[in-house]
Amino acid sequence: MNQKNIKIKFLILSVFLVNFQTIVFSEVMLLTKCKNLNDNFIKNEYILDFKKSLMIRNYVYDNKTYKKHKITDLNIKKENSLEKFFYEDGGLILTDKVGYPQFYTQLVFEKNNPIIRIKTVINNEESFSRISTCSMVEVFEKES
Repeated sequence: MNQKNIKIKFLILSVFLVNFQTIVFSEVMLLTKCKNLNDNFIKNEYILDFKKSLMIRNYVYDNKTYKKHKITDLNIKKENSLEKFFYEDGGLILTDKVGYPQFYTQLVFEKNNPIIRIKTVINNEESFSRISTCSMVEVFEKES
């Protein structure tokens, strides 16, 4: 009788473990109401999805800034969304390199920090400049 109870408990536990759905939590950082030092925006936000290692930037230029950029770039859009992969290195969150190998730039974020910087590298000489400051920074867990 005792062995029969053990088998039944094992069977119930096995069924429970097989049918148990795993809930995955991933962290997302949302930076909103970002003020750029050079341009003006109606909307400027960054979403960093740590599970996908993906940064999404959604922005809408104001009319004056749009006209300024339209003069030099006919492909510019007033409203746009950009996606870039990122990685973490030494407490910094860095987007993919643009313009590699002798000269490249990357966006630089830090967790819970409202300041967004750009890293510029020319012939292995690094420079960091602030490009934007966000009014709101939220870090939350996303359930999937």
